[in-house]
Amino acid sequence: MHVFDQYTARVRKAAELLQLSSDNVKELETPDRIIEKTLDVTIGGASQKLPAYRVQFSNARGPYKGGIRFHPAADLDEVKALAAMMSIKCAVANIPMGGSKGGVTFDPKKYSKDDIEVVARAFARAFASDIGPEKDIPAPDVYTNAEIMGFMLDEYEKVTKTKAPGTFTGKPIELGGIPGRDTATAMGGVNVLETYVAEKGARPSDLRVAVHGFGNAGSTIASILYDRGYRIVGLADSKGSVMSAKGLNPAEFVQIKNKNNSLHEMYCSGSVCNLKLLQAGNIALGEPNDVLTMDTDILIPAALDGVITKEIAETMKVTMILELANGPVTAEADAILEKRDIDAVPDVLANAGGVTVSYFEWEQNMTGKAMTRKEVNHRLKEVMTSAWKEVSHFAREYKISYRNAAFALGVQRVINAENARKK
Repeated sequence: MHVFDQYTARVRKAAELLQLSSDNVKELETPDRIIEKTLDVTIGGASQKLPAYRVQFSNARGPYKGGIRFHPAADLDEVKALAAMMSIKCAVANIPMGGSKGGVTFDPKKYSKDDIEVVARAFARAFASDIGPEKDIPAPDVYTNAEIMGFMLDEYEKVTKTKAPGTFTGKPIELGGIPGRDTATAMGGVNVLETYVAEKGARPSDLRVAVHGFGNAGSTIASILYDRGYRIVGLADSKGSVMSAKGLNPAEFVQIKNKNNSLHEMYCSGSVCNLKLLQAGNIALGEPNDVLTMDTDILIPAALDGVITKEIAETMKVTMILELANGPVTAEADAILEKRDIDAVPDVLANAGGVTVSYFEWEQNMTGKAMTRKEVNHRLKEVMTSAWKEVSHFAREYKISYRNAAFALGVQRVINAENARKK
């Protein structure tokens, strides 16, 4: 099933639950605007034409909001689906923004920093008339970062002859970025998890957590949860996994990753491993996906989409999944998780901390009122805690899964905004 087909399937399920009209369904399945352009650039010493996209899906609840990704597989179907999901995500978090997404079919791993800057500036020039602080606010996404947003902002301001830092979020602090954006996705996930745990009457010290993916979001959430008393029993990066029923200290592995090494290198050099160290920590080493089926209470997929397949869902030994990554559970797997009563807190809620703090950054740029990291984290907790309580209440009211509840709640808010504009 294509990614946009998955989105429309969820829309129709929500529409049936909410008894929406066929016109409402059509609005939810049709983007406001699809913009396709070609970037003419000279990179790697050669002239190239790179397909570039910006899909503005819905601005019923506020300006379009969504990241820009540089990826060789970026295409219109993917960008359209991600833009649609951003509309839902902003609505679930109840922040006054709509949904959009951008992409360039380009593999930055094959090019120099200077070449990446060329592509970034070309994108900003090409789409300058389509974006803006009150129209459409891009942010970093896959293989883009704060530095790239800085290039884009600079180019946009040159083209438009304005000073408009609110046009992009996820920028460097020096260009109007906001403290706390670096940890926002992880911190938002922590807020949701802790509210869920409290609602279930559980204690952090009694709960085991495994994290699949040890990039920024995965390593940060593992470290925060460890500091708050959860037992981290599994960690995985793209090269392997480390598991221990006794528990792991994520901070020790962060040091390894900072040296661009794999998690296994805590214990092994090549194929030679320190058996005493492994035995002392009751450590088991495995493949990256081994943490997905290990015996744990909470699993946090924090890396790739589609990692929890039908086959994996059938053998999982968890109580709850917190989707810090986008789309880590396939549609087939999700049906199995429901049958097995495994709670899945969906990405549109679990990882909404990133777009929430992006909204704070935009607000800071528009008002000129700066925020501290402490203030950002306090406001983020309020937003994410409230969002969880509303989704949980919706799930109980309609006797549906958290995923279906979050999506239906988001759909309801988007349609309410659309309808309010017609009155």
